[in-house]
This record gives sequence, C-alpha cells and structure tokens, in this order.
Amino acid sequence: MTLLLVWILNAVALLIVAYLLPGITVASFGAALIAALVLGLLNTLVKPVLVLLTLPITVVTLGLFLLVLNALVFWFAGSILKGFQVAGFWWALAGAIVYSLISGLLSRLLVQ
Repeated sequence: MTLLLVWILNAVALLIVAYLLPGITVASFGAALIAALVLGLLNTLVKPVLVLLTLPITVVTLGLFLLVLNALVFWFAGSILKGFQVAGFWWALAGAIVYSLISGLLSRLLVQ
C-alpha cells in the first residue's frame, strides 16, 4: 500500500515539476505515472552501476558529479517515453533537482 502511495506522490511531483519548468512537459497524469515508474526503475537498476563506474570523477568533484548522473537519468527517461519530454540537459538538471526536492517533501508527508 505504501509503495503505491509513493508511486502516486512521485507522479504528482512530476506534474508539479512540469508546471514549474517550461522545458519539461508531461502529457497527462497517466504519462506521469508511467514516467515515475520508469524513473524509479532507472534509479534502482541503472544508476548504481553508473555511480560505480564514475566513482573516480565523483570523488574528484566531491560528489557533485552525482547531480550530473541524476540529470542524465532524468533526461534519458524523457527521451524514451512519449508523454514525458525534457528539452535538454540543463532542463534535466533543473528538473532532477526540483523533482528530488518535491518528491522528498511529499514523502515526508507520509512519515508524519
């Protein structure tokens, strides 16, 4: 039950990001649900491998390269999905940051 609620809250967070940033578009709530699912799967399966492969550059940049990895995963999700579009890398960077903040705030509502 909690997993389903977190999935819905992440879809709502994507809709908020699309409303706030003009370079990111989400076609509908259904598209947001699919995009949230794909982002969750990419962050669970692909991102740990990317973090491991880029560990030296992450250490050299004191962890700031993780922002780039988040943006690349966000941008990749936008490029493979129909109803979720990201205009470019800088929009992906801004979108990943705002998405993380909003989904973190919304998931805090579950804890309290």
